[in-house]
Amino acid sequence: MGRILIIGAGGQLGQCLKTVAERRGITDIVFPAEADANILDQAGLDLLLKKEKPAFVINCAAYTAVDKAEDEIDLAKAVNETGAANLALACASNKATLIHVSTDFVFGGVVVKLLTEDDDAQPINVYGQTKLDGEKAVIALLKEHFILRTSWLYSEYANNFVKTMLKLGAERDELNIIADQVGTPTYAIDLANAIFDVIASGSTSYGIYHYSNEGVTSWFDFAKAIFDISNTAVKANPIPGSAYPTKATRPAFSVMDKSKIKDTFGISIPYWRASLVQCIEKLKEN
Repeated sequence: MGRILIIGAGGQLGQCLKTVAERRGITDIVFPAEADANILDQAGLDLLLKKEKPAFVINCAAYTAVDKAEDEIDLAKAVNETGAANLALACASNKATLIHVSTDFVFGGVVVKLLTEDDDAQPINVYGQTKLDGEKAVIALLKEHFILRTSWLYSEYANNFVKTMLKLGAERDELNIIADQVGTPTYAIDLANAIFDVIASGSTSYGIYHYSNEGVTSWFDFAKAIFDISNTAVKANPIPGSAYPTKATRPAFSVMDKSKIKDTFGISIPYWRASLVQCIEKLKEN
């Protein structure tokens, strides 16, 4: 398998990779501090890779504040595009394979169909555009890459929709949840397992892959499942997105086809609600 280096180790997916690595007995793995793995510092990245000599680099670092990105365009572009390019260059110089995490938000979400890796990416917000530009930079600069697009990421770590709903559900009697945006939640622990499966396969089938949990749901139904599984007594009301305007426009339908990653690597993907049960059980333990 070779040594694995995690960029963005302190974030949600980085913490999940650490948890899964421990469960799977993966020990030749490095989780550097953010100060030592700044993706905006190309020279620093090159030095880090020269020191650690990884076979694989997993990039979990990203600007993910979707609404703030509409105002902080330069910062989002720097992290999501320039940062990805810096890392691709460092990997190219040090003969490392890059696993770069991207998003379903590269799609416009206006067509109701399962989105394949070959479908046209037409982002409708700044965040999605910067992530797409980051993908393009990786593809242009490094042959040895796997780009994994994911969606609606949550876990027992960091801030995410599940933890927000549990907090608000405990504080309020009633919540309004958007019901006309459809996609698939992804348990970041499952994504971490899939990433390690890709590495363990030894495959050189480089390119873009889609990974989310199986199934389809709306934000409203996702929230209802969170409340039902956690026995949270709060009334949830479905509302249209137009009733809760946000700075950034969200895709109305962004359900990805996962056939390619399943067929290429023999990966079995859990159903979203089953993974949600696991996450809520973990949260109850903490």
